[in-house]
Formats: sequence, C-alpha cells, structure tokens
Amino acid sequence: MSTQETAELAQFGLGELEIRQALGRVKVRDVDYADLYFESRVSESVSMEEGIVKRATKSVSQGVGVRATAGEKTGFAYSDELTRKDLEIAADTARYIANSPQGAGTLPVTHRQRPNRDLYPAETSVADIATHERVDLLNLIDAEARRYDPRIKNVMASFNTEYKIVVVATSEGLLVGDVQPLSRLQVTCIAEEHGNRQIGTFGGGGRVGFAFYSERDRYRHYAREAARQAILNLSAVDAPAGIMTVVLAGGWPGILLHEAIGHGLEADFNRRKTSAFSNRIGTRVASELCTIVDDGTLPFRRGSLNMDDEGTPTSRAVLIERGILRGYITDRLNAKLLGIPLTGNGRRESFQSVVLPRMTNTFMLAGESDPQDIIRSVKRGLYAVSFGGGQVDITNGKFVFSASEAYLIEDGAITKPVKGATLIGNGPEILTRVSMVGHDLKLDEGIGTCGKEGQSVPVGVGLPTIRVDEITVGGTKS
Repeated sequence: MSTQETAELAQFGLGELEIRQALGRVKVRDVDYADLYFESRVSESVSMEEGIVKRATKSVSQGVGVRATAGEKTGFAYSDELTRKDLEIAADTARYIANSPQGAGTLPVTHRQRPNRDLYPAETSVADIATHERVDLLNLIDAEARRYDPRIKNVMASFNTEYKIVVVATSEGLLVGDVQPLSRLQVTCIAEEHGNRQIGTFGGGGRVGFAFYSERDRYRHYAREAARQAILNLSAVDAPAGIMTVVLAGGWPGILLHEAIGHGLEADFNRRKTSAFSNRIGTRVASELCTIVDDGTLPFRRGSLNMDDEGTPTSRAVLIERGILRGYITDRLNAKLLGIPLTGNGRRESFQSVVLPRMTNTFMLAGESDPQDIIRSVKRGLYAVSFGGGQVDITNGKFVFSASEAYLIEDGAITKPVKGATLIGNGPEILTRVSMVGHDLKLDEGIGTCGKEGQSVPVGVGLPTIRVDEITVGGTKS
C-alpha cells in the first residue's frame, strides 16, 4: 500500500481488513458489483454584503456510501459513523435492497496508487487559508466594485472553499483515493439610477489555490465585470421578440449546450429511452460544424477530476463528431447495461448519494470562422454574451434560457444592450441550425454547478462564438 493510500485510509480510521470484510458482506451470489465510497469533506464559506460580513460558516462531514448492483437493480446505503458495526449494517442493507441473500465473505483488495495524473496538486488547496484573509479579499472586491461607478449601490461577494478526501474500494479489487480541493469566488453588484435598478454577476474559480485570485488581478476583474454588467443594464432597451438569428459568445454561453444537449447525452436517460438522443449513435444529430466533447482531464478546472466517484480515471469523451453522435456519458452500471465504453463520468454529490452519469467539462470545439465575420454576417439578430437561469426537458430537448447580457445586432454590427431576452428552442434542432463556428473556443471562468435528481456537482462549460440561424427569442418588444 502506498504512503498516499495509507494516509487517506487513516483519515477514516479503518484498515484493509475492515474494507475487505465489508465488501465480502455485499458481494455475494446475485450481486454483480459492489463498492464502498469513503468521503471526508471540510467546507467553508464567507459572504459579504453592504461592506459587512453577513455570514461565515464551516462544516465538516464524513461517511461512507455502500452500493450493490444486480442487473438493473441498485442497493444503496450510507452511514456517517465509520465504526466496524455501522459499516456492516450499511453493507447488509445495500445487499438486502439489491435482493441478494446474506453473505460474510472476505474479498481481496489490489492496492493501487492515485491515478497517473495530478490535475490539481494538493498544495493548491485553500483549506488552510485563515478567515481574516478571506474577509480581506472580499473587502478589496467591495471597494473595487464601488470604485467602478458611483451608481453601484450594493455589492455582494462570497468565497466558498472545499477540501475533500475520497477513497473508493470495489469488489473487483480496486482501492484508490484522491484529494480534491475546490474554490469559487462570486460577485454580484446592484446599480441604481432614477429608480431603475439592475444587477450584474461575475466570478470564477476551480481546483485552484488562494493565490489564483490575486494572479493577473483576477479578483479585480471579477469585481469590475459584475459592476460593468449592472451599469450596462441600466441603459438596456427592451428585447425584441420573434424568430431571429442568434450569435452566442464564447465561454459561459456554453451553459446552453450543457443543459439543452449535454444532459440528453447522459447514458441513464438513453438506457431508459427517455432522451431525445436515444438509439441515435452513428446518426447525424447536428451541423457538420459541431464537435462536442466532455473532458474531465483539464488541469485545475472546476469540472475536472483525477478519478470519478467510482475510482475510474476521467477521460476526454467525444460525444458528437462533425455532427455525428458518437457516444454517451457513462458510469459503470450504464456502460455495462448498454454495452458501450466507460468514460469515467460516475459522479455523486456526497457519500449520501447514489452514483449517476454526469458531465465534467462539456464544450464545443473551435471552428474556422473569425468571430467578427460571424457578427458581420447577421443583418438583424441577437448577440448573447451571458446567461442566467434556464430549464430543459430531457425527453424532447426543449429549453428556455434567460440572457443576463445581450445586444442587438443591426446590419452586421453590435449595437444596443437589451434586457428581458429569453431563448426558447429545442436542443437537437438548434444544433442542426449552427451555420458558423468561431476559432475562439473559451471555457467558462469556473462557477458552474449542475443539478440532477436532487444532486449538485461542480462542472465546467465552454463554447466558441457560434451563429445559430433560427432561435425563438422571447422579449417585451415585438
């Protein structure tokens, strides 16, 4: 056993024998596969509003999730107590739910070191940063945003960090662990003029250290961008309504790709045939300009992982290649049942949650068009730079997204900022209407969180500038 693994197991007060015995209680007769997921998490959050620290919290959690799968059935139990007795009770419960008789064997464990990559070295952790340093950072942000323009009346900023240690042991003999730091800095500004109040939000982060936010004056950039958006929206005109050409800017607008297309490519929906992409591998589902990947191997990114929550190394999975659907996002169970490759996308919110196939960093690859040429090609349309909330129906791909920063395009030029614009459409159909893809692929700043079946996990998105020939824009001006 490596020194790293010894340290990670010691975190949970357990040894190899207890793990082997627990797996032996689960992996019997009708159980195809079993695993134990140990997790220790320290989360801290500091938030400021009106120049005052309004909230500072620290939470510590620790526990184990035990899973047994038999065909399509999954038995799952968890315990936040890590005694031998509690581990045995959880193991027996998971096995019982999976409808398998009692067992009391002992399974071998093949020790393995951490995956052959280090996407976020442990020294990048922000776990040891003192509270006063976090508060000092928020004070600097508050001052920077207010300095941007006297019309900024309120500034809200938050700094959230997480330090997580995980160990996965499986009935196939795998024992692997990882240390996963994560942080996010977010700023919201409210601007007011003559009774008109508008909001702007910006932020960033990833699996990065505290110094990241000072490098290249990032925290100043976040503050100024949030203030800029709020001030910009004071002069925004009502958004037009109707079917029009829409240009999506690079970066965060990839959230539309994530929601409207990405979820439909997760394997569980396709196994149950509830996705608009079910039974379509090998067929054309998008313009030939579109190549979409999910990549969990990008260093320091918010959605990246050395390994997923089943102990499988993450990968770069090509989902759509030049318009042709090539594959789905898979965890162990769905990959096996569908007979398709395992992509290392088994994720869970915590030890209390079951594994689901989930996205990591999902984005469209760059094309060949100059972004300015894309803008110049549009006679009348909308240029969407950033999005707020949205929702999607996985079964048919229909979505609604609100744009938090958008502009009119008139005669090939970006003109007035608009407010109240929503994009309404169908994900699979939108992909077929992509007529130009820019060479300016950009990933988001590192703030994305994805929800699915009540579980939230950190993710990344990305997009180059793209032209979509027809999208229904909901606005207040016809």
